[in-house]
Amino acid sequence: MFKLKHLINRIPSPLKNKYLITVILFIIWITALDDYNLINQKRIINNIKEMQEQKKFYLTEIEKDSIELYQLQNNPEAQEKFAREKFLMRKKNEDIFIIRESK
Repeated sequence: MFKLKHLINRIPSPLKNKYLITVILFIIWITALDDYNLINQKRIINNIKEMQEQKKFYLTEIEKDSIELYQLQNNPEAQEKFAREKFLMRKKNEDIFIIRESK
């Protein structure tokens, strides 16, 4: 009993304040222990930003592809160009040379 009182008396008086202890415990709870703590909130916000960037990228890709699809459906010259570039098609008596750039 004497040792316990001695330990309690050695604690500085500001740390004995119940309001300060409550605030410290609240801060610890909010930053680390809660299901929706600040650490998880920051991770979720970063994830949302990354997904929004991906959304912008995919929307621009969809727009490019829809323009290309429209061209392929309505323009015979674009169809020929696409077939020659993607499928290496050629006309009779025509030679194709494939040049690939090394990375």
